[in-house]
Amino acid sequence: MSTKILPESDVRPNLSHGDGDHERFAHYVDKSKIMESAVTGIPVRAICGKVWVPNRDPQKFPVCPECKEIYEGLPKGDDSGKE
Repeated sequence: MSTKILPESDVRPNLSHGDGDHERFAHYVDKSKIMESAVTGIPVRAICGKVWVPNRDPQKFPVCPECKEIYEGLPKGDDSGKE
């Protein structure tokens, strides 16, 4: 009998509620992708990885906790328009 040591992995809590997750939360997605999806019906991918075709008003739902955490961890852009 031998013992195997598993490599360390990035363990994050599973905040997904299954396939209906997109109906429970509003997700962060590139605005242009939302418009494209509205025209073509092609699914979008949120920054948390959720893939779906948006068809509901996101203002009626709480923000996805995983999207919010990822978004808040992104570097802030310079809104001044200067390079």
